[in-house]
Amino acid sequence: MSLPVSGPAVVLVGPPGSGKSTVGRVLAERLGLPFRDTDTDIERTAGKPIPEIFVDEGEPHFRQLERDAVRAAATGYAGVLALGGGAVLAEETRALLAPLPVVFLEVALGDAVKRVGLDAPRPLLAVNPRARWRELMDARRPLYLEVATAVVDTQDRTPEQVADAVLEALEWKNPHV
Repeated sequence: MSLPVSGPAVVLVGPPGSGKSTVGRVLAERLGLPFRDTDTDIERTAGKPIPEIFVDEGEPHFRQLERDAVRAAATGYAGVLALGGGAVLAEETRALLAPLPVVFLEVALGDAVKRVGLDAPRPLLAVNPRARWRELMDARRPLYLEVATAVVDTQDRTPEQVADAVLEALEWKNPHV
């Protein structure tokens, strides 16, 4: 498989703690491409952190900012792209992702807790974070699978090993193209 002619070289999706940003940076470095995270784009646009957007404007406003950020990145960006955990909820976003190389980084709850801690400021995990994470995954996992070109299990792997698995899953034998 060769790098796409237009759009992101690879899009990473998955729940909080799956390593999208960390693995994305490793992949970008290996591919000699820039890295972009739509959550960072949203915070820059809003001028405040995502938890504050949820509190001040509510989840519907955040989801609109998220759809806008994904649309901009999916259509005009040629690097490695990481999406926020809930981006796949929007049908519009799933349609944009359909022709792109999308990798679902699968993570077990225990690993997610170790990586980000469920006491981190994540608005959708504020009350009973373990139970809420499971609920989110029950709802989102089918959507991650729907958009995924490949699925990579992150359990017991370093970010570098996950990046290797992503390249292998996408059949990029020589990432230094």
